[in-house]
Amino acid sequence: MGGLTRSEIDKVCKMRDQTPRFSHEQPAEPVLLRTLEAAGLPTNGSFTPKAGWVSRAWIGDDIIVRVNNREQFRDAYRHEARVVDLLDGTEVPHARHIADGDGPDGTWYVSERLPGRTLHEAWPSMDSGTRRSTIESLGAALHALHRVPAPEGLRPPWMIDALAGDPWPAFHPPTVDAALHHLDAAQQRPDRDEQLLAIVSDWIHDRLVLFARDEPVLVHGDVHGSNVMVDQGRVTGLIDFAEALAQAADAELDTILRWCALASAYPPTPAGQGLSPSSLAQVPEWLRGAYPDLFASGHLRERLNFYDMNRELALYAQLPLPDGRSAARERILRVLDGRNHLTELFESGPSAGS
Repeated sequence: MGGLTRSEIDKVCKMRDQTPRFSHEQPAEPVLLRTLEAAGLPTNGSFTPKAGWVSRAWIGDDIIVRVNNREQFRDAYRHEARVVDLLDGTEVPHARHIADGDGPDGTWYVSERLPGRTLHEAWPSMDSGTRRSTIESLGAALHALHRVPAPEGLRPPWMIDALAGDPWPAFHPPTVDAALHHLDAAQQRPDRDEQLLAIVSDWIHDRLVLFARDEPVLVHGDVHGSNVMVDQGRVTGLIDFAEALAQAADAELDTILRWCALASAYPPTPAGQGLSPSSLAQVPEWLRGAYPDLFASGHLRERLNFYDMNRELALYAQLPLPDGRSAARERILRVLDGRNHLTELFESGPSAGS
C-alpha cells in the first residue's frame, strides 16, 4: 500500500500542533529502512526501537512503525487499519493510520505518534488527582468508541479462523459463541474432566439468556495500561485495535477489570513488570463515574463471570501443557464458586457494579 508524502506527514504533525522534526540520519536497522521505503515514507528520520509482545516497533518523532512476523497474527494489521479508519471523524482519540502492508520481514503498520506516554509508563508518577482525571478521560474515550457503528460480525481474523477449527493464538476478547466452541473443544480432549465439563455446560447454557438482547457496539477488546496513551491527565489515544470486534459494550470490562485486579500479569513486555494492583484500586469507581452506562447491566457480575469462564475454558481446552490446563481447571472451579478475581472488586463496594 502507498504511504504519506512528506507534505502529508507535515499535515499530520500540524494536527498535533507540532513542527515535524527530521534528522539527516538514515535508520541503521534494515527492517525499519525496508518498511519505510515500502510505505513511501522518508528514510532519514531518527527512530528509537521499542520491544513488544508481538511486534517490533520503532518510535519516530512523528510516526510509529510496527512489524510483525508471527504467522498466526498475519492479518492483524489489516484488521486494525480497517477499525482505525472507522474512527476518522469521530470523537474517539486514536493514532491515525498512515499505511500498512506486507514485506519480506512480515506485515507492517505505520501510524502517527501521539503525544505523551502509555498509561502504564505514566501511572507510577501520577498523583491521585491526575490519575482520576486520566481515568475519567478514558471513560469518555470508551463512551465515544462504543457509539461508533460496528460492521456486523466484526472480529479479529485469527478469531474467525479459530472458530473454523484453527488453533487459538489468544484467549480474549470474550464472545458467547467462542465459549460454546471452547466447551466443545474441552469435551474432545482425552484427558477431560467429564464431571466438571457437565457442570460447566449447564452453567453456560443457563446464562445464555443474559446475552439474548445484546446490541453489539465497537469494542476495543484489549484495554489496559499499555494500550492507552496519556498526557497531562487526559487520554490522547487508544492504541492497538488488533482485537477490536462487534460485541456488547460491557465486554470491554473483562480486560479492564482483570488488569485492575491482576495488574502484575500485564507487563508491557514479556521481560517487563506490571503495575501494583493496589495502585489501580480506585480505577473501577472512577471509570464508573465517568461512564455509568458501561456498568448499567442488572446482571453485570454474572455477565463478567461468563466472560471470565470463556477465558479459562479456552485455556483449559487449548493449552498444550498439563500444568497450564490444571491451573485453568482450578480457576474454572473458582468461577463456578463465584470466587474469582472479580470478588474483591465487587465486595469492596459499589464501584465495580451491583
